[in-house]
Order: sequence, then C-alpha cells, then structure tokens
Amino acid sequence: MDTHATRRLNGQDYKTLSLAALGGALEFYDFIIFVFFAAVIGELFFPPDIPEWLRQVQTFAIFAAGYLARPLGGIIMAHFGDKVGRKKMFSLSILLMALPTLAMGALPTYASIGIAAPLLMLLMRVLQGAAIGGEVPGAWVFVAEHVPEKRIGFACGTLTAGLTAGILLGSLVATVLNTTLSPAAMRDHGWRIPFFLGGVFGLLAMYLRRWLHETPVFQQMQQRKALAEKMPLQTIFASHKRGIVISMLLTWLLSACIVVVILMAPTLMQKQHGIPAALSLQANSFATIMLLLGCVIAGWLVDRFGAARSLMVGSILLAIGSWNFFHQLGSTPEMLFVWYGLAGLSVGVVGVVPFVMVRAFPAAVRFTGISFSYNVAYAIFGGLTPISVTLMMSLTPMAPAWYVLALAVIGFMVGIWLWRDSRQQYAQLDMSLHSS
Repeated sequence: MDTHATRRLNGQDYKTLSLAALGGALEFYDFIIFVFFAAVIGELFFPPDIPEWLRQVQTFAIFAAGYLARPLGGIIMAHFGDKVGRKKMFSLSILLMALPTLAMGALPTYASIGIAAPLLMLLMRVLQGAAIGGEVPGAWVFVAEHVPEKRIGFACGTLTAGLTAGILLGSLVATVLNTTLSPAAMRDHGWRIPFFLGGVFGLLAMYLRRWLHETPVFQQMQQRKALAEKMPLQTIFASHKRGIVISMLLTWLLSACIVVVILMAPTLMQKQHGIPAALSLQANSFATIMLLLGCVIAGWLVDRFGAARSLMVGSILLAIGSWNFFHQLGSTPEMLFVWYGLAGLSVGVVGVVPFVMVRAFPAAVRFTGISFSYNVAYAIFGGLTPISVTLMMSLTPMAPAWYVLALAVIGFMVGIWLWRDSRQQYAQLDMSLHSS
C-alpha cells in the first residue's frame, strides 16, 4: 500500500489545514456578520419614514443577494482553479471577501448620500457572495489534495468545523458589542466595528496564505499535461451528472440542517416556548461548539469506516438528536443545554459531505464540479429552507423537526447509494484479479 496514502498528518499538513480553516472561518464571519446587525443597518441605510416591514424586507433582500451571487462567483473562480491553479484562487477569494467587508464598515449612511447608500451596500454584498462561492469549495479541494488519501476525511471534517466556527465568531462579536455599547453608540459607530475587524483579519489571513504551496495533485496534472482541455463546466455536465446529483443532495443536507438547527432555532425557542433571548443564545453557542466537535468526529469516522457507513449512521443520529431536541423543548426546558448540545453534535454528520464531494469528481474538474453543485444547491436550499419551515409551522409546531427528519432520510438514502457503489467496485476489482 502506498505509504504516502496511509502516513500520519505531518507538520506541513497541519499548517495547511490550520491556515485554510482560519481563512475559511474569517470568510464565513465576514459573510454572516451582516445578519447580526441587520436591525441597525436597516435604520441607517433606508429612509426613516418607510414602514418597518418594508425596511426589514429591503434589509434582508440585501443579505440574500450574497447567496444569489454565490453560484456565478464560485463557478468563475473554480474554472480558473482547474485551469491555472488552486492556490491562486484560494488567495484571491479571501482578498475579494476582505476588501468589500472593509468597505461596508466605511460606507456613508442614507442620511449622508441618500439612495446611493443601500445600493453600495448591495454591491458589497454581491462581491462578498462571489468570494464565498469560491472559498468553500476551494478550501475543501486545496486541503484534500494536500493530505494523505487515508486522512482526507479527517482533514475535510476539521476544515468544515473551521468554516462553521465563523458563525460562532460572528455571534460572539455581536454579543460583546451589544452588551458593552449603548443603542445610541451602536447606531453611531458600533455597527462598523465588526466589519472593520473582519476586513483586517481577512487581509491578515491572505498574507499568511502566502506560505501555502500549490497542491501536489495539481502540480502532477500540470507535469503530465492532464489539465482539462474543454471547459470544466461542460465536462461535468457531460460526464459527471451522478456526482452533481449526489453533491447537490448533500449540500441540501448541510445547508438546511445548519439553517434550521443552528440559525433558526434560537428565534423559535423564544417565540414558541418563551425561552429568554440570552438563555437561547447561550445554548446556541454551546450547540455550535458541539457541531464543530461533531464535524471533526464525522471526518475521523470516514477515514476509519468509509463515507457510506458514516453517512448512514450519522443520518440516523441526526434524526434522533434533532427530533428529540424540538420535541423536548416544550416539556423539559431545564434540559435545554443537553438536548441542544446533542442536536448540534448530531448535525456534525455534515462533516462527511465534503469528503463525498471531493471523491465525486476527478481532479481535472474537481473544483468546478464541487463549486457548481455546492453553490447552486446552497443558493436554492439555503434561501428556501427558512420560508418552507415557516410555512409548514402553520400546520404543525414540529415543522422544524419534520424538515430535518426528511433531510436525515435523504442523507441515509445517499449513504445506501454510496455503499452499493463501493460494493460494485470491490466486486469488479475481485473479478479482474481472478481473471488475471
């Protein structure tokens, strides 16, 4: 067996993984920090005399524009990532995120420049969306092509945990600012601080990425002149439809589980069960930490037992953990941290997703295949999930639990699909060995 494929992670591997995870966390922070300060941004960037509902709709429309821009930005960056190199696009994505984030912190408000203020904010969100569309697939590909083959699961799971840590960082920054500054100070200058922090840290992460090297896989393709001859996007549509379907289904699992269990749950706890905001946010932070741990464990299990088994078992645990959390909220609120922590840990099954996606496409079109599948599915399901769950709640208060349960079933079915494929591959290999 190839010793490189089975060796342990060395210092260079950990350096690559750390810098990729750090940059990814900061990019996720930059992308979602807007939502934590949406209320004050709505006050400052739109006319003061419009109805409150319209202000909220316009503010969240700007936030949503970032999701809509993800597919285009991701596909363009992935095209060049497959053609000219992973590292160049990996560094470009964080620069494209840091500069608009800095600019958002410095933008004049509606009182200063009128309608130009929300239009400039919209432009910055579109640029952020384009950047994050290239960052996440690029990070998974970059790390997977650096580490030994038998450690790809752990590396991808750890990187996914790092990306998710950006959400936790945004929540902590918002909490600190809102507890240390008065509402007047927040409107005056406080809301600018998280954007400046994100931009500066993003530039620092880009500087640190200078020490990363191009992936060995891409270097070998260059030497063998095995880079994609046609447009990578054309190739994945022609030859890798199965990989696209699996990747989009698993992206639905990843995006919707995090949206429902991590992002929507605090509001649901407050409105449905009267749990105080401070307590729900504390429990949410604990659940997010457990999610990070779950992603790392899921990645480790993939390397040990394979993606199919890990996904099937993880999907069952997701169904149990999330259903128990939403079911127990009304009857045992004193166990909130326990149930929410277990639910967050079970959502860690999403740590399996990047491994499956990396293996779904050959190296020559890997960046494009993952980027197209992930970003298109994320734009669709990341946007539709809150609307779907909200509409379903008019029928049953357990709608969030039913939604996640449906996703767990999808994850389990994809796991069976992968298991059958692996069995067929082993059978074909066995036949070829016997025939030779």
